[in-house]
Amino acid sequence: MGKTIGIDLGTTNSCVAVVIGGEPVVIQNAEGFRTTPSMVAFLKNGERVVGHPAKRQAITNPAKTIYSIKRFMGRMYNEVESEIKQVPYKVVQGKNGMAVVKVDNKEYTPQEISAMILQKMKQTAEEYLGEKVTDAVITVPAYFNDSQRKATKEAGEIAGLTVKRIINEPTAASLAYGLDKKSNEKIAVFDLGGGTFDISILEIGEGVFEVKATNGDTHLGGDDFDKRIIDWMVDEFKKQEGVDLSKDPMALQRLKEAAEKAKIELSNVTQTDINLPFITATDSGPKHLQMNLTRAKFEAMCEDLFQRTIGPVQEALKDAKLSVDDIAEVILVGGATRMPKVQEIVRDLFHKEPHKGVNPDEVVAVGAAIQGAVLTGEMKDVLLLDVTPLSLGIETLGGVFTKLIEKNTTIPTRRSEIFTTAADNQTSVEIHVLQGEREMAMYNKSLGRFHLDGIPPAPRGVPQIEVTFDIDANGILNVSAKDKATGKEQSIRIEASTGLTKEEIDRMVRDAQEHAAEDRRRRELAEARNQADQLIYQTEKNMKEMADKLDSTDKTKLE
Repeated sequence: MGKTIGIDLGTTNSCVAVVIGGEPVVIQNAEGFRTTPSMVAFLKNGERVVGHPAKRQAITNPAKTIYSIKRFMGRMYNEVESEIKQVPYKVVQGKNGMAVVKVDNKEYTPQEISAMILQKMKQTAEEYLGEKVTDAVITVPAYFNDSQRKATKEAGEIAGLTVKRIINEPTAASLAYGLDKKSNEKIAVFDLGGGTFDISILEIGEGVFEVKATNGDTHLGGDDFDKRIIDWMVDEFKKQEGVDLSKDPMALQRLKEAAEKAKIELSNVTQTDINLPFITATDSGPKHLQMNLTRAKFEAMCEDLFQRTIGPVQEALKDAKLSVDDIAEVILVGGATRMPKVQEIVRDLFHKEPHKGVNPDEVVAVGAAIQGAVLTGEMKDVLLLDVTPLSLGIETLGGVFTKLIEKNTTIPTRRSEIFTTAADNQTSVEIHVLQGEREMAMYNKSLGRFHLDGIPPAPRGVPQIEVTFDIDANGILNVSAKDKATGKEQSIRIEASTGLTKEEIDRMVRDAQEHAAEDRRRRELAEARNQADQLIYQTEKNMKEMADKLDSTDKTKLE
């Protein structure tokens, strides 16, 4: 039986790990790094590069370098207006109103772009293991809704992976942290990544990992802090030079890289200099950007972002029916938790120092690999009990949202409820499935609609329609409706929530396989060219060294 790898598909970086001989190993990529930038670039020659090569050329190719794609996964175009403003590439409305990326007149779904990153992670694992890899556990933010989870699973399928399980990032982190914990303890996992924020409260011990509550914000992450620095630089430069850099995609890409670098530096020093020579040019000549940013200034400009982490933490504790004194450890996950201000907030909230014993960039992939080993039976005596992050239900008379499954319910789970008709002789009912916490249906996330037809005519309130919600261990929902009188049933795997049909996923899988073969041909060609160059160079070198020993005829032949 082949290995099941664990993949942390991150907004900014991705990471892959595998369990070997009972120990999780984080795998280095071909460039020698343990994390890979979640970036895909389309080059002029039609080639596609992923990871570090994509990041290296981003400044000169901003419109065709795709990053932070996770923020668009399973999202409608009208849900991502603020995200679209943050990226230099083109995001348009695709079919079913979903957000898609447009490059050179070709549309790519976020699932396809994510699949390219997943293929790179798969390849990294295959090169390390020396065997084909087909099975994976992929992580998602705990607060991802049904559409976002399905989109992630589809991305895995497009990449040629059998997704054995989708697990929540904080839960994966707790697995990596608590595997050897014998006594029971309650922990909090505070996960602030590149694009999302999660807080999960768990009880762990003796190999059982039980999530008590989870909360979060899928619109909050390191990208937002970078954006504040970018906006500040644009404003300052406009004041100093009268030039608006926000209109120049290449300059913006340089500002993004400088902002990220400044943010990282300010986690270790109290001030940093930002120098970007030749950032733009006017009639009077080239312009250079030189600025100084202090940690205090940075924290002040991001104050509201830092504060947004507090509400979800308090909410999660309340849902878990625990106080901060019940929490034994706070685990920090995600690169953004390296910011001193974040650590200060955690200290103030939990009245204790956060646990520093795990690598915030790698711990999620390690946990996913452990879950993979549990599923294959390589690791035993580990039980993971996760929860659904948001309530699920249907729209009932008057546009009311009627919950069938409350948030923080342990999964897998199944719930049924009897509903009836709202009008006399009604022969069909529409089931509108939603996810969220608001009282009215219109304010919650619509996951899809389906119809149950053929109900025998009867006075209103007489027919009995049983609606069943079934959530699997991936947190993915299946819904069915059954007329109790006729036994007629209609079930739905809510595909509308990602906008992709089975046929489209199959087509994308074929495209991805063709591209992988094309990339392989390109690599083989480059290697052959390198070998030929090497051979020519070696021959010329030998000829020079042996010139006096060669007769003129042989020399001419060789030349």
